[in-house]
Amino acid sequence: MHEAEADAPATLARLLQEAEQAGASDVHLHRTGDGAEVAFRLDGVLTPLTTLPPALAERLFGRIKYLARLKTYDDSLPQDGRLDRADAGTARDIRVATYPTVTGEKIVLRLFNQTVVRSLGKLELPAAAVAELEAFLRGTTGLLLLTGPAGSGKTTTIYACLRYLLDLGGRHVITIEDPVEQILPGVMQTEVHEARGLTYAVAARHLLRQDPQVLVLGEIRDSETATLAVRAALTGHLVISTLHAGSCRGVFERLLAMCPDHSAVATAASLVLNQRLLRRLCPACAGAGCAACLHTGYRGRLPAVEWVRVNDALRARLRAGDLEAIAPEPTLAAAARELLQRGLSDVREYERVLGSPPTERP
Repeated sequence: MHEAEADAPATLARLLQEAEQAGASDVHLHRTGDGAEVAFRLDGVLTPLTTLPPALAERLFGRIKYLARLKTYDDSLPQDGRLDRADAGTARDIRVATYPTVTGEKIVLRLFNQTVVRSLGKLELPAAAVAELEAFLRGTTGLLLLTGPAGSGKTTTIYACLRYLLDLGGRHVITIEDPVEQILPGVMQTEVHEARGLTYAVAARHLLRQDPQVLVLGEIRDSETATLAVRAALTGHLVISTLHAGSCRGVFERLLAMCPDHSAVATAASLVLNQRLLRRLCPACAGAGCAACLHTGYRGRLPAVEWVRVNDALRARLRAGDLEAIAPEPTLAAAARELLQRGLSDVREYERVLGSPPTERP
């Protein structure tokens, strides 16, 4: 057997084992003229790991595609598949996505998170934010919107909310996700399939006939979904969703642009939470860099959040179109500065996430 071919299974097993041990969410493999570059996504940041020689890279890419039941001979079109944990030798199934680039094929391996869903109290959110979320979840109607860029922890917060609802018990909870990240016994979970026409809006329209008391929409992407979410919140449902915006005010700007009934939006919206994740300084080396953190200086992440609870006074101003009334306190910048003051993160990480020095006022 060719040496590179023999090494491919061992190399794949080693990379996946190292990724699991490091807590990586993804493994990136990118073909170049000189082989392939390997990087881990650690705590939301792509971290270069090693390079592979051309012969080994070719065999490794072929093995991954074979195990994922993809076309091993086709590197000109994107393909999606999955590695079974038994084949991969890992504790978790792995999603595989390939894509052609000008320097060669790119493969991303996403390690499914099979850890226990954390409770709201374990997310390290401020106590006041947890209290606001719990008060909303104990209610029977209203709309909770979470915002922030990809990788800011929105899904983790939603799953913690679902766990809280399960602990309360007695309610029919339905989710529409893209994809379902974790299976939660006691929750009716569904996945969108846009290629077959099962969009968020289509799924929500049909699932509202299943008599849910709580509806979780993975994301509000269009006017139809926004209108459905608002209408559901006004008709006796608790609705939780995400909406991409840069701030709490941005959430209302987008929602009002998508939903023509501004009075309904003001009435339905109950709580908006805007969050980011800052990398935590590695406790083993205090940020200096060591084997435990792959010499990055960071291990794990911490949330910085701002939120707005919509009370009657704010609703009245929103109906009048006064978005200046949306003023979270504390601000996202203030929440992130507090993490620095506590010695949990550093200035470099603050600037990476928020894009400005911590001395600047937002």
